[in-house]
Amino acid sequence: MISLNTSLGRLQLPNPILVASGTFGYAREMENLVDLAKLGGIVPKTITLEPRDGNPPRRTAETTAGMLNSIGLDNDGLAEFLEKKLNYLLSLGSPIIVSVAGATREDFVRLAEGLANASDQIAALELNLSCPNVSGGTNYATVPEKCGEIVAAVRGACDFPVLAKLTPNTHALVEVAQAAKEADADALVLTNTCFGMAINWRTRQPMLGNKMGGFSGPAIKPISLRCVYQVAKSVDIPICGVGGITTIDDVMEFFVAGASAVQIGTANFTNPRVTMELIEALPKALREAGVESIAELVGTCD
Repeated sequence: MISLNTSLGRLQLPNPILVASGTFGYAREMENLVDLAKLGGIVPKTITLEPRDGNPPRRTAETTAGMLNSIGLDNDGLAEFLEKKLNYLLSLGSPIIVSVAGATREDFVRLAEGLANASDQIAALELNLSCPNVSGGTNYATVPEKCGEIVAAVRGACDFPVLAKLTPNTHALVEVAQAAKEADADALVLTNTCFGMAINWRTRQPMLGNKMGGFSGPAIKPISLRCVYQVAKSVDIPICGVGGITTIDDVMEFFVAGASAVQIGTANFTNPRVTMELIEALPKALREAGVESIAELVGTCD
């Protein structure tokens, strides 16, 4: 009998299809298009301790096989999230993994403490250590010691499972992943967006107000898939794969590479029901692979 259950360390999920932070709003925006209770997990838009206005427009630009964004972590801050968004999210019947970002270790600790004091129904925290659209946004995911410091501090501030979201924009990915594991992260999220840029040659100006931004979409799948495979072969820690996933074949490739779950990001913009289609397609794909569970498939690529 086919089982879609999967786990990322202590985080137990009803199925492996999650939505990625920044691509699904706070879920309310998608409630008329998606059966939210069927999702394996929801990662809402990243929150910071204090409100952020984000980067100057233009904030998005389409590219060949993908898109660039430079949102800059625009959000209303922790207090507003707790007052106006969290209760709705917790009512949806899907695991809620809150994405948090901070400029300092103290920011991450205060976010973890604030969320822990607000509700024990939150399924996990995702530490956004790798946003390329803010100053210093990838620092914690490019220096192993800094990554380990943040993960350890958050683990000490709450009982939630902790997922560390890392960047492909580093030569030290495996070392950073190892540092997250040694600091007791429950799992990794691989990966955030790639640095990118678009230019209008007629105006001789960048197409983004912040000049550069995060590149996502189908074009980055080979990069993210490589990151998952590389880390899975080197570090014994559960992985959630993200980056360019659009089809059921993409999903299965990430499992075989070493991911136990996946997040769908940019594909939500082009096909808001893509997650429902993937969940429906999973049992047939698992049968075709000759397995009855995701765990049997994870990391089976030689």
